[in-house]
Amino acid sequence: MPATPAWPPKSAPRLFVPGPLAEGAMLALEGPQAHYLSRVMRVAEGGAVVLCDDQTGEWAASVTSSGKREVTVQIGAMLRGREDVPDFLLCAALLKKDCFDLVLEKAAELGVRVIQPVLTRRCVADKLNAERARAILVEAAEQCARTALPGLAEPVRLDRLLAGWDSNRALFFADENGGAPALATFSAHSGPAALLVGPEGGFDDAERASIRAHPRATAISLGPRILRGETAAIAGTCLWMAQNGDWAW
Repeated sequence: MPATPAWPPKSAPRLFVPGPLAEGAMLALEGPQAHYLSRVMRVAEGGAVVLCDDQTGEWAASVTSSGKREVTVQIGAMLRGREDVPDFLLCAALLKKDCFDLVLEKAAELGVRVIQPVLTRRCVADKLNAERARAILVEAAEQCARTALPGLAEPVRLDRLLAGWDSNRALFFADENGGAPALATFSAHSGPAALLVGPEGGFDDAERASIRAHPRATAISLGPRILRGETAAIAGTCLWMAQNGDWAW
């Protein structure tokens, strides 16, 4: 006899929805989510959907009715509990919209717990569209099968970020002027951590001095080349995740 196909199939669409979810509950999906399921993914009655609520975890669900404006699903079994993501914050200076969109997307995929936008003197952008940013994070989390959404903090000026820093959290400062090799520095650390990366024009001299003077800050180098802000954020996060995060084997 042929093997029974896995349910839900790996191709089932994934969506984050308000929770908490529970087995047997009925849920009505409306607006863009209903359009996505019924018109884009063509999920019909009886089709499978995977739902996450950012509270309990990931659940299998089956479509009970599918219309243009509303799709109703019934929650089935829990597939996975909510993941415990590494306690790693990405403190990234605001960049031009497309560049910061990339930082948000990749931070979500790489497993960052919280993204903290930072305002510095050389930032080209000085505002963040929070609704757009959260939509990018949700879409990235759905695509990479996260069960916990990354947090998004309100943008904060660099001086206020440093003044209110948690003394229990290490702050690794990606300094384009040089520092300790990142990988070796990360390997010698355990516990909560954050990575601070600068804007298009880098930190100015006064900002760099104030960061280096902070008791929890350690200047690190991300190699022999000067990286763009979005590249530094992604590269530094990759190194930390590989050494101390949930990539470590």
